[in-house]
Amino acid sequence: MPKASGEAPEASQDVPEQHEGGGGTVWRRFALVAVPGFAAAAVLGGMTTQGLLAASFAVSGDSFKMSAGQLVGTGFTQYGDVANSVDGSSRPVGLSSVGSAELTDLCMSSLWDLPIGQATLVITAGESEPVEGTNLVLDIEQLQGNAEFSAIEIGRDASTLDQVEGGQGPAGGFGLQSESITVTDMELTTLAVTSGSLHLSGLSLAVKPGEHECF
Repeated sequence: MPKASGEAPEASQDVPEQHEGGGGTVWRRFALVAVPGFAAAAVLGGMTTQGLLAASFAVSGDSFKMSAGQLVGTGFTQYGDVANSVDGSSRPVGLSSVGSAELTDLCMSSLWDLPIGQATLVITAGESEPVEGTNLVLDIEQLQGNAEFSAIEIGRDASTLDQVEGGQGPAGGFGLQSESITVTDMELTTLAVTSGSLHLSGLSLAVKPGEHECF
């Protein structure tokens, strides 16, 4: 899933901890800079949206929040990129791709400024059955949680990333990838999300007056 190349500010993250005798790397406080149309896909309800979506669209310029009790993904890549808005402005993100993912207790929220005051779009799903997505592309500005990776490679040239089809960045760019990723207590701020397919079980969508964001 190609994306316009760009540079992102240096990600802030704690020193990785190694499991004793284990095959994964845990970051207790995991912060990524880097998600593009998740809310639009959510409006489709509990149906599955098929087909790989282009990631290179103009974003609204307003970030939204997304949280999950747990994200379990197979295939993960990330590199620095730029999200372009319709007003001509650009913002740095960490473009993250996940080959396939399951999320539990998913919440997405967008705070709106309307002529009658503030309102919040709140979307929830995956309480009793996980949300399932393939070919997720995430333009993340910030992500926090407890993360575990298997076979992680940090500092690999972005153009050589191969854990996710289409998850390559510009030659010479800083990249990272892993065979799998698990994030618990996930909280992220993002500009957008695309997905090749997305199944939202137990969907609930509401527009609530005032501030009612996921976190």
